[in-house]
Amino acid sequence: MDLSDLIEASAVMPALKANSKKQLLQLLAEKAASITGLPEREIFDTILQRERLGSTGVGNGIAIPHGKLPGISRITGVFARLDHPVEFEALDDQPVDLVFLLLAPESAGADHLKALSRTARVLRDSETVAKLRGTTDASAIHALLSESTTTNAA
Repeated sequence: MDLSDLIEASAVMPALKANSKKQLLQLLAEKAASITGLPEREIFDTILQRERLGSTGVGNGIAIPHGKLPGISRITGVFARLDHPVEFEALDDQPVDLVFLLLAPESAGADHLKALSRTARVLRDSETVAKLRGTTDASAIHALLSESTTTNAA
């Protein structure tokens, strides 16, 4: 499973302005709603509920919020590069500036975990992360996310 299968170029937000974790999650839910056709509120509630279980801030300025939703047909991603990092209650207590939202069908099972694992692997690559932080061009970010999945294939 490649990230190019999970995220379309239109799902990349290259210079998102958010002042808080909650606002960031709302903006991600809004973008995901426009892509999936699902209600924004349903998406927001799902990812907020997941965050209450424990922060999806994985460290190094990166967060991978995720959730399962009824009515979504396939695993879908939304990527945001923030203009300014926001506090996210991450594992390393560092603010977050790169966020990859993953939404999956309720029946996704192992595919949801594979998508999370693939996303985490790509965002653990320091070279890819540096390039993501270094550009505000949406198509370049999409290309980086798509291409890094082939070079980091496991």
